Amino acid sequence: MMDLKDCYIKFGGDFDEVLGRLRREQTVLKFLYKFLDDKSFQLFEESMGNQDYEEALRAVHTLKGICQNFSFTRLYESSSRVTNALKESDWNKAIDMMPQLSRDYYEVRNAIEELKHSKEE
Repeated sequence: MMDLKDCYIKFGGDFDEVLGRLRREQTVLKFLYKFLDDKSFQLFEESMGNQDYEEALRAVHTLKGICQNFSFTRLYESSSRVTNALKESDWNKAIDMMPQLSRDYYEVRNAIEELKHSKEE
């Protein structure tokens, strides 16, 4: 049975920091589940595929902000690096960093889904 702290450890987040900010595990959980519905990452991938770098920057910047609020440390770092590359109009660098961002994103997503599943059982 996974708990909230295990979930954070699994995806490289800072549980103590988020708990310090949001105060209650129930509140953290509510936001984690909402993250599953967030479309920023999908919009980012789509925009990169269409070479719409302005839209991609907006989407990854939104993702970065969410990560900062919820202390998704590892995903925050990779989304931050991609955000900076796009801000500097370094499209190739941003493209090169996409696999890492994707891994970090799905790590968070899968851990939250696993947590949600274990809570429903």
